[in-house]
Amino acid sequence: MTDPDPQQASDSIPTTPDGSTRAVAPRGGGLMRSGMIVSAMTMLSRVMGLARDVVIAALFGAGQGADAFFVAFKVPNFLRRLFAEGAFNQAFVPVLSEYATRRTREEVRELLDAVAGSLTAVLLLITALAMLAAPWLVWAFAPGFGRDPEKLALTADMLRLTFPYLLLISLTAFAGSVLNTWNRFAVPAFTPVLLNLSLIGAALALTPLMSEPALALAWGVLIAGAAQLLFQVPFLARLGLLPRPWPRFAHEGVRRILRLMAPALFGVSVSQINLLLDTVLASLLAAGSVSWLYYSDRLVELPLGVFGIAIGTVILPALSKRHAEQSGEHFAAMLDWALRAVLLLGLPAALALVVLAEPLLITLFHYGAMTDHDIAMAAMSLRAYAVGLVAFMLIKVLAPGFFARQDTRTPVKVGIIAMVANMVFNLILIWPLAHAGLALATALSAFLNAGLLGYLLRQQGVLVFQPGWGRYGVQLVGGCAVMGLGLAWLSPAWQAWLDWSLWHRIGWLALLVVAGALVYFAWLAAFGVRLRHFRMRG
Repeated sequence: MTDPDPQQASDSIPTTPDGSTRAVAPRGGGLMRSGMIVSAMTMLSRVMGLARDVVIAALFGAGQGADAFFVAFKVPNFLRRLFAEGAFNQAFVPVLSEYATRRTREEVRELLDAVAGSLTAVLLLITALAMLAAPWLVWAFAPGFGRDPEKLALTADMLRLTFPYLLLISLTAFAGSVLNTWNRFAVPAFTPVLLNLSLIGAALALTPLMSEPALALAWGVLIAGAAQLLFQVPFLARLGLLPRPWPRFAHEGVRRILRLMAPALFGVSVSQINLLLDTVLASLLAAGSVSWLYYSDRLVELPLGVFGIAIGTVILPALSKRHAEQSGEHFAAMLDWALRAVLLLGLPAALALVVLAEPLLITLFHYGAMTDHDIAMAAMSLRAYAVGLVAFMLIKVLAPGFFARQDTRTPVKVGIIAMVANMVFNLILIWPLAHAGLALATALSAFLNAGLLGYLLRQQGVLVFQPGWGRYGVQLVGGCAVMGLGLAWLSPAWQAWLDWSLWHRIGWLALLVVAGALVYFAWLAAFGVRLRHFRMRG
């Protein structure tokens, strides 16, 4: 695969004719184009993830082997979300962008060598300890397995294969952060697809060779970690940014990254605790409540990942660069652009989830043991989550306004306030609305989170709304209203979908999605919204 946004060799670290060094900075690219690339790759990854789930379900079902694998993969995957793609990325990218903008060639390379070496040393130690303590880790994450020694032993064996994935995927995240800083978004965005391909390939090819068939999946995870890291190496080498890892914890850049990571790590932990508490409360409700929330969340995660997270991914290195250049005006313009882009796609996506809740759930999940009652209940929580979709997206683009300025503490403080509010909302709404109350509480706390982030950015003079917001708001509301009315008029009653075949459902859903998109964007075009209005250089 080649990078669809190739740059010339001058974008790598340059030297002067006499061999001395000078400050380097990656050339800015079009943010909308970069966002579309990340969105497309994220969509591909989500589709392949669904295919992976289908293959695993078909081969392993919900038996002992599948249970063991899901726990063995959950441990390193949980730490990946907490560390590699959360706190580390938020701390590393702003520091790297500052070095790339203000420092010399040698200083940038020294930073990359020191960070890569220090990261590798720490993760090697953690991985070795985790492999030795595998049975105890399994017991901590799945205490119920302790009642079945055979299952516990199998899971521990799998964990020894899957835990090195944390080391490999963390180094992959390091490489991806470097590539993103140099505006090479396609390669890191495509990389997760390799995990799904590896698991599918391992499930199909290695299962017949294993004494315990599910061990094939654990090998697939290990293979995926190596494949994802090796895939990015040539692109780093092409830019002249391939590090020579050497641990240097005393390096000034490493110490700054560690200081920034501490609050960022706590902030990510807060969100994970929030999700855990929601699950605990849901487990106290009627049977099926946890599953209804899970299926609803899966649908909300699709537009959030494809639109919100994609824009947040491209905006962080761009904002970090502008902060390093002390270009406050351009920084504010980028934030304003990100807000407009999120609303352009987030508002119609949220409305479509509300209007088409049952058809979407029926088309994707109404098979086997999934009952009509399950669909009705899941639709309630899906609509509640959809109310907060725009807020979830706004958080993804407002938080980088702090991270890019190397302020990781303020988003954490706001996150703690939102978490407390979420628990209060949970206790208020769970009684009248049951599981849907938990989803609505999450949505309301997300609006509080986004509102506080936006307010503080305004107070600091960082978020400055550009002219034209009044007209833009009217254009978006009008487009959403026409689209919503059109979808409601075209879609048959959801009970009718229950009797249709798979392909009948897919055909109708595709028709509704295409028709809704055409109506929405035709309205915007008729009232003056043009693609050129969303062009922004990084």
